[in-house]
Amino acid sequence: MSTLDSGLPEHVGDEEYLARFLTQSNQYTATVVKPAAFLPSVKGRETSVSRHGREPEERLWSIGAEAAGARNLHGVAILKARAVRDAQLDVLAAEPPPYHAAIRGWPWIEADPALQKARQKALALQLVSSAGAPLLRNEVQRSPV
Repeated sequence: MSTLDSGLPEHVGDEEYLARFLTQSNQYTATVVKPAAFLPSVKGRETSVSRHGREPEERLWSIGAEAAGARNLHGVAILKARAVRDAQLDVLAAEPPPYHAAIRGWPWIEADPALQKARQKALALQLVSSAGAPLLRNEVQRSPV
């Protein structure tokens, strides 16, 4: 099996953690990740994620800052690649940048945008249920008193 520049294997394993960085306030609440966080971009027809779990947090936030670019980085939703595949989607390595992957296989129904949106949201809800509560950036940066 070949490895990528990041040192990760080319194949994204089912047990790998994926991080979806939250850059908009409509993507989460303090306790819940919302489906909007996982919906695919219209342009690329995929959802960008990073192959990284909660630890080490310093590297997680460094990757997140790079992924967010000029956008605000509010937090992150973390789930396993198996959850993506259980939703009948796929996740494939998509470097560069390092650790980047893409959730692909979203339904596209050009003739019926309302049905397309409903099907995508249903799949995003499956991902959200696997992600659990978001890890919010201010929770990590809070210093002990």
